[in-house]
Formats: sequence, structure tokens, C-alpha cells
Amino acid sequence: MSSEFMSSETNAQAPLPDLGPAAAELTRLLEGVRDDQLGSPTPCPEYVLRDLLSHIAGLGVAFKDAAHKEFGPSTSTAPGSVRPPELAADWRKSMPETLAAMADAWRDPAAWEGDTQAGGLTFPAAIAGRVALDELVVHGWDVARATGQTYRPAPADLEVSYQLLAPSKDDPAARGEAFGPAVDVPDEAPMLDRLIGMSGRDPGWGR
Repeated sequence: MSSEFMSSETNAQAPLPDLGPAAAELTRLLEGVRDDQLGSPTPCPEYVLRDLLSHIAGLGVAFKDAAHKEFGPSTSTAPGSVRPPELAADWRKSMPETLAAMADAWRDPAAWEGDTQAGGLTFPAAIAGRVALDELVVHGWDVARATGQTYRPAPADLEVSYQLLAPSKDDPAARGEAFGPAVDVPDEAPMLDRLIGMSGRDPGWGR
């Protein structure tokens, strides 16, 4: 994702979303992951499931720190510049705690004020919080598809994520390296399918 996208003010004017429901839904999906699925492929072609889970754990820390404006390696590392570390042995306990802490950090109105840092970029905190929500929503879909579980995101979260990504749909420079080219999805398709296509994924993956 480019600095041009991050500096956009289009999404900074809407009411502040709550990351709690998306974090809770992702936590529910984590509870359904079997040990024998950790090596399974995911909609992220570069990651098997254990790598994706490690990536999610890392972004949970990064966006918690971004909310608190506590900058360091967690916020200064560009997406995809390093491989995710080995999945923590205690991930079934630590990941839900990380996701809950991330969501709680963004419940502070001060988290949405001024600028912050994430993914090695400095940009408005009001955008960063929405990017954090989008990460939870899209990666929730990734986990659900990789493990054959039903995904139940909140409609309001889908709308926030869609509005975040829509302006960059036809602008590869704005999408940067964080997203692949958008996948065309019919306008009459469910909002989740349209969002997933907007994120550069095939909504039919794993069906």
C-alpha cells in the first residue's frame, strides 16, 4: 500500500469503527483451527496457515502500538519485507490476547488523532485504524477459507473495509505492494465477495 493511499482523507471523516467484533470473530475462527491444518495453503499464496497466523499475531502487535503511538520495529517494518517468525508455541492463548489488546487500543479516541506509523509509513491515525480493521476482516476470511469454517463478519465492518479499499481499485500505484490487482466481482455479489475481490483475492478460493 502506498503513501498516497495512506495519506488519503476520504475515510477519515466517517464515525470511528469498533475493532472488537472483527477481533472476536477472528478469535472464534482461531479456536476452530486444528493442529493438522497448520501446514495448509491459504488465499495468501506466500503463506501456509502457520505463517498467516504468525503474520496476524505480528500485525496485532503493530497496530496496537500504532494506536498508542509507540513506534519501533513493530511499526517500522514494511509489509512483506521479512518472513513471519515461527508461530509461537502458545499461539492459542497469546493470539486472542493480542487481538483483544489491539481492539481495545483503538477504543481510545486519542488513538485516532494526529498521525501514526504502521508498515514503515507515517499517515493519519484515522486511516490507520481503518486499515487495522481491514486487516482483521480480510485475514479472518483467509483463515476461514483455509480451515473450512463459516465466516460471519459484521456488515458494518465490511462496509468500512470496502470504502477504505475502493478508491484504489484501479490505481496500482496507490495499491502498492500490500494488495494484488483487484479481482472483478459482479456488483450484485454479496458485499463480502466484493470486498475480497477488492483486496486482490478470488472470492471463490477454497469453494
